[in-house]
Amino acid sequence: MSTLFENQVQRPLADRLRPAVLDEVVGQDHLLSSGATPATDGALRRMLSLGMISSLILWGPPGTGKTTIARLLADHTDMVFEPLSAVFSGVADLRKVFDRAKLNRQAGRGTLLFIDEIHRFNRSQQDGFLPYVEDGTVVLVGATTENPSFELNAALLSRCQVLVLNRLDDKALESMILRAEVEVGHELPLTTDARGALRAMADGDGRYLLNLVEILCQFPQEPALDVTELTQAVHKRRPLYDKSQDGHYNLISALHKSLRGSDTDAALYWFERMVLGGEDIHFIARRLVRFSVEDIGLADPNALNQAMSAWQAYDRLGSPEGELAIVQCIIYLATAPKSNAAYKAEKTAKKVAKETGSLDPPKHILNAPTGLMKDLGYGDGYEYDHNTEDGFSGQNYFPENMRRARFFEPGDRGFEREIAKRIAYWEQRRMDRQESKK
Repeated sequence: MSTLFENQVQRPLADRLRPAVLDEVVGQDHLLSSGATPATDGALRRMLSLGMISSLILWGPPGTGKTTIARLLADHTDMVFEPLSAVFSGVADLRKVFDRAKLNRQAGRGTLLFIDEIHRFNRSQQDGFLPYVEDGTVVLVGATTENPSFELNAALLSRCQVLVLNRLDDKALESMILRAEVEVGHELPLTTDARGALRAMADGDGRYLLNLVEILCQFPQEPALDVTELTQAVHKRRPLYDKSQDGHYNLISALHKSLRGSDTDAALYWFERMVLGGEDIHFIARRLVRFSVEDIGLADPNALNQAMSAWQAYDRLGSPEGELAIVQCIIYLATAPKSNAAYKAEKTAKKVAKETGSLDPPKHILNAPTGLMKDLGYGDGYEYDHNTEDGFSGQNYFPENMRRARFFEPGDRGFEREIAKRIAYWEQRRMDRQESKK
């Protein structure tokens, strides 16, 4: 029974516009669309048409409809909806739900257990779901903004189907604005450009968009707000980025791969996205140093100097002035010739070193500080290269029972062209020496 005060408080716009049926959910057509045949239906639509909902993990950004979809799945299948938040719930709460679910089962009804932010449950709590999911006591629907591969137990993942929800695109956000205008009975007081800026401010989050719309509904119809006035009226949402979680790794990967693809502008975009998200510049600088040796290497040896100097410059200047040094480095690395020859050489040499075990160096290159070692042949026959007529002995430096191997294969880009000439020169000299000793 509601009280007088409850009746006087209007529900938030986002709650009033919560979809009542799955067809009202926007932006997730890949899961909810109806195809010409069941085989071409979206994954959730196909489950419903077959009359069977399996346990699910709904993975997607905030405000994309995870909670709404879970509730509508329960309504559509006439299951009891049991919502929990991993932030506020513990083992005792889970036990109560499982006890109620057993009673529901005896009464002939299924239970859909929805756990918001399921990644916040620890490993042992996640393991606690397994018996009840396996025996059908509950159908588990978990919602997470984090990569399930990293945050959820493998045993739990193997019993659930992971469905990815998309960030809401411009079309989906506009449809939500239109529905809101119908609900409040008038259009938003915005110019066309400001309306587009509003959608951009939401950054794919439908719930956040409706919160902004609710604020704007309080403004008079005239005059329409332009982009500047809109920005002053509502606060722009901070870009979605958790520097300790999945976004942290996704964006640094995007920066690295943009550099590798020699796309300067894309690299600068991802760098600025990380800066706006509050990323530690030292983390980015470290990755640029790694990139300079992994993806450029000897194609441009100066790349490493640029990366180290940018890091040092940032340490001296701090933010925001020092960020320009990182930007300059990004531009240099993106436009430099690329080669992973040194990276591949290290991997190949390590593999061969593991395979060959503990082969000893040839005795002629071993030092002989004691008489016993001299008697055993240590250092015997070693030629000091600088004492030869042309400064090159051509001796073998691999283990005696190991065939000579080639690890470094320079490319034809940048300075590696010169490296290739040098290697060819020394190989020819080595062959000539071997022929002269025959």
